Amino acid sequence: MFYDVVGWVGMILVLVAYVLLSTNKIKNGYLYQWLNFFAALLMAIGLFPKNAWFSFSLQVVWGIVALIAIVKLSQKKPTKKKNKK
Repeated sequence: MFYDVVGWVGMILVLVAYVLLSTNKIKNGYLYQWLNFFAALLMAIGLFPKNAWFSFSLQVVWGIVALIAIVKLSQKKPTKKKNKK
């Protein structure tokens, strides 16, 4: 039961992230990538005891991609806005 609930919460996070991005409520930035990371983590936890290795592997890769994106975002230098006259 615990693993099912954890997996469902992860699935909901994926949907929330996708809906927010698709409706332009958020950008592809920290929030979106952290939602993806935690969603993948929770779904992987939910899948592990079920021996659903193909889905578990997908979530591990999904989480790694999100972490890479977070690292890249943190390494970006802030851009200065230029005043247009």
